[in-house]
Amino acid sequence: MCALQGTNKKEERPRRRATLYDNVSQQFGQAADLMELDPDIRRILAKTANEIVVHFPVKMDDGRVEMFTGYRVQHNNVLGPFKGGLRYHPSVEIDEVRALATWMTWKSALTDIPLGGAKGGIQIDPLKYSPREIEHITRRFTFALGDNIGPEYDIPAPDVNTNAQIMAWILDTYLSMMPAHERNRSTHVVTGKPVESGGSVGREKATGQGVVYIIERWAKDHGFLLNRATYTVQGFGNVGSWAARLLKPHGAKLIAAEDVGGALFNENGIDPDDLANYVKKQGNVGGYPHAKAIAHETFMSTKADIFIPAALENQINAETAPWLNVKLVAEGANGPTDPEGDAILRRKGIELIPDILCNAGGVIVSYFEWLQNKRSESWELEEVDSRLHKKIIQAYEKVRSTAKAYETDWRTAAYIVALTRLATVYKERGIFP
Repeated sequence: MCALQGTNKKEERPRRRATLYDNVSQQFGQAADLMELDPDIRRILAKTANEIVVHFPVKMDDGRVEMFTGYRVQHNNVLGPFKGGLRYHPSVEIDEVRALATWMTWKSALTDIPLGGAKGGIQIDPLKYSPREIEHITRRFTFALGDNIGPEYDIPAPDVNTNAQIMAWILDTYLSMMPAHERNRSTHVVTGKPVESGGSVGREKATGQGVVYIIERWAKDHGFLLNRATYTVQGFGNVGSWAARLLKPHGAKLIAAEDVGGALFNENGIDPDDLANYVKKQGNVGGYPHAKAIAHETFMSTKADIFIPAALENQINAETAPWLNVKLVAEGANGPTDPEGDAILRRKGIELIPDILCNAGGVIVSYFEWLQNKRSESWELEEVDSRLHKKIIQAYEKVRSTAKAYETDWRTAAYIVALTRLATVYKERGIFP
């Protein structure tokens, strides 16, 4: 009898964990509702344009053949060619890439540059492969993508675990696939290249530079003195290390840092340049001799003025957001705060500069590199930095005024600015046929 009764009970199903794309969709929906976005345009922007999945073989150093899976998601190109990075990471999968591509569309629209949004990558742990194998994987991935990328169609760039060298391999492979007379007209197929191969000065530091420009402006608006500030950085790769190094001349003090190697703390300050050199040699912050190792919760709970999350997604969530004890979160990474984390930060009174504004320096200077290649020009660093500063501060001011006008948070305001521009273009151009 008991067994029979038991079969009549409904089994409790575990609650489905929100995906990264769920988070993007929720943020999009909040902004679209508040601004009363046209329903037809909302339906268009809620979907990606193209989703490419490729499986390709590569011969390893030992002669065996291994299969890899690569992705390229193209979200929207109404403003211009698809644009977005390529990441090499074990967590890469279609939902993550879909979310990142969508964010790129918002970022380009927000910063008023004529590019769309895309993202891609390979599901791989690059630490398990030799440099020669990484080169072969990169070249074979480029070949597999074929016409799905192109200098006036879809322009990749560096992202997590990819760099200028990888962009140079993509460039060389792509040009080798082109007719000889087209090759010199196609060097803008990727950005983030080495300067000698057509890259732009200032591109390597661009995302971190943009973060610092935003923090500078936030400090000015709040009468906050950066020379007395303390800050923490999560992720000490390209974005996090450059943001820290560029804050150093302001007199701000880095007191804690964290990456895959663990977390560090020194109340007297950590020299960002010294730590960056250490990470370049050792691979991560683990074992750094001039700071003590601390637990993740201790790192997230460290009292400071500014926290720069510059690692992976969803680091500030329902569990970790209550730990934060800072005045400002400046999002150097894409999607470091999930919706639950956002709500907690608002309740705690912690200000937040959202990712599509704060880390937009990378796509802005990628656009500058693309322009220089198209025009056969080479700009000086001062010009690149000046143009970057102008673009990102204009976006900051638009978001600030929109947040006031709609009486909303900065993330929603940033979405409204981006969606307004996209909606205007769709209304002007119409929908074919």
